[in-house]
Amino acid sequence: METCDALIVGGGPAGSSCAWKLRQHGLDVLVLDKASFPRDKVCAGWITPAVVQALQLDTEEYARQRVLQPIRAFRTGLILGGELETRYRNTVSFGIRRCEFDHYLLQRSGARTRLGQSLKSLERRGRLWIVNDAVATPLLIGAGGHFCPVARSLGAKLGASEAAVTAKEIEFEMNAQQLAACPVRADTPELYFCRDLSGYGWCLRKGNYLNIGLGREGHEGLADQLGDFCDFLKQRGRIPEDIPDRFMGHAYLLRGLSARKLIADGVLLVGDAAGLAYPQSGEGIRPAVESGLIAAAVVAQAAGDYRAQRLQAYRERLSSRLGPEMAATGEMVPGFLRGVLARAFLGNRWATRSLVLDRWFLRAHQPALI
Repeated sequence: METCDALIVGGGPAGSSCAWKLRQHGLDVLVLDKASFPRDKVCAGWITPAVVQALQLDTEEYARQRVLQPIRAFRTGLILGGELETRYRNTVSFGIRRCEFDHYLLQRSGARTRLGQSLKSLERRGRLWIVNDAVATPLLIGAGGHFCPVARSLGAKLGASEAAVTAKEIEFEMNAQQLAACPVRADTPELYFCRDLSGYGWCLRKGNYLNIGLGREGHEGLADQLGDFCDFLKQRGRIPEDIPDRFMGHAYLLRGLSARKLIADGVLLVGDAAGLAYPQSGEGIRPAVESGLIAAAVVAQAAGDYRAQRLQAYRERLSSRLGPEMAATGEMVPGFLRGVLARAFLGNRWATRSLVLDRWFLRAHQPALI
C-alpha cells in the first residue's frame, strides 16, 4: 500500500497552496483530484496583489505563457441602473484564467499527484486514513470545494440543506467580430449588483477572453436572472450579441453561513470545502489560498501529532485572519431597505470606492499573509 505524510483531496488553490507549503516543511504530500489538469473551472477569476505576495508568484515568469491581466479600475452600478467608474493609480488586481492558474500552482507545489481519480472509499484504521484501499496517511486534508467528499465524511449535509451561493458563468475566447463589438476594457472589470443586494453580475475581460456571470444567495430564479442580466449587458452595448450559450454552474458557502466541521482527528478542511468565501463579495480565491497556508503552518507545528486538539489552532488562526463568522451582507439587511441601501452605496463615489471596492472586494485594509 502506498503511503504519504499528508493526502490532500482537491488540487485547486486551497489544496495546491497547502501542498506547496507542506513540501517546504519537508512532508511527502500526495494530491488526489477527480479531474485531470489543466481543467476548466468556472470562476470570474481575479487575484489581488495580496494573493500574489502570499504565494510568492513571479508575475513576469507567470505572464510569459499565461493570462495575467492587470486591473486598474472598476465599473460598478445596479442592474438597469446608473454606473460609476473608479480608477486607481496602481494595479489593484490581476485577471487570471483558472485553467491556467490552478494547473500552475499544482505543478509548482512539488507534490505527487493522482489525477483523474475520485475519492471512492475512506476508512479510519487506528491513527491512519485508508483512501481507496490504496493509500495510507496520518493526515487527510479536504480541499475538494463545495461538494468535497472529505467534508461529507465529517458530517456536512451537502446540497439543499445548506444556504449556498449559486452562480452561472461562461468564459470564452472572442473572435474578431466579437472583439470589435465588446467595449469592455481589459483593465476595468464591470460589476452590476442586484437591487436586493442578494448578488451581482460581472463582465470581465482578460485579453481576448471574456468572462460573464451572475451569482446570488440561493438558486431559485438564477437562470432567469442571468438571462435578464445578459440582456441588460447587450442593451447597454457591453457584450456581443452572439455570446455562446454554454454557461456552467457552481455553488459555494459564504463564511458565516456554513456550519461545517473544520477539524477532527487527522483531518482538516480548507477553502470552499470549509465554506470560507468572503460574505460581502463572495470572493473565494484569497481565503482558499490563505486557509491552505494556515493549515500547513499548523500541521508543521503539530509535528506528526494530528489529534483534533493539536489541530485546534487552525480554527483559531483562521478566525483571527478572516474575522469572526458573520452573516452575508444581504442577510443582515431587512428586505425593504436593500434597494434603498443599494442606490445610496452604489450611487456614491466615496462609498463605492472605500467600502464596496477597497474593503469588500479588494480587502485593501488587510495586508498579505506572510
